[in-house]
Amino acid sequence: MLSKAGCPKTMLSIKDAIEAIEGKWKVLILFALSEKPKRFRQIAREVNGITDKTLSKELKSLEANKLIKREVYDSFPPAVEYSITPHGRSLEKVLDELHFWGLLHRRKVIGK
Repeated sequence: MLSKAGCPKTMLSIKDAIEAIEGKWKVLILFALSEKPKRFRQIAREVNGITDKTLSKELKSLEANKLIKREVYDSFPPAVEYSITPHGRSLEKVLDELHFWGLLHRRKVIGK
């Protein structure tokens, strides 16, 4: 547990972390990219329910926060691939813990 939960620096760091991965899509996008780099369509298929407009916006935000990298290949038509950066990979433990907590939460609340 955090030693100084009320400390302004602690609150600021938690706020920064939440802002980097806030919303219902960013964590799912990161999870989709955790296996290997993917193209836009591949991500859209894996992140069920996201619109193209929202996916585009979320990818730009993740890129701005240096959690993913966008690479454009010189081909015809141009190919664009997204991958997790080392900084994004640093969230791996957080994503794992969120996954395990989600399983427990689902069992507790839904009973499945």
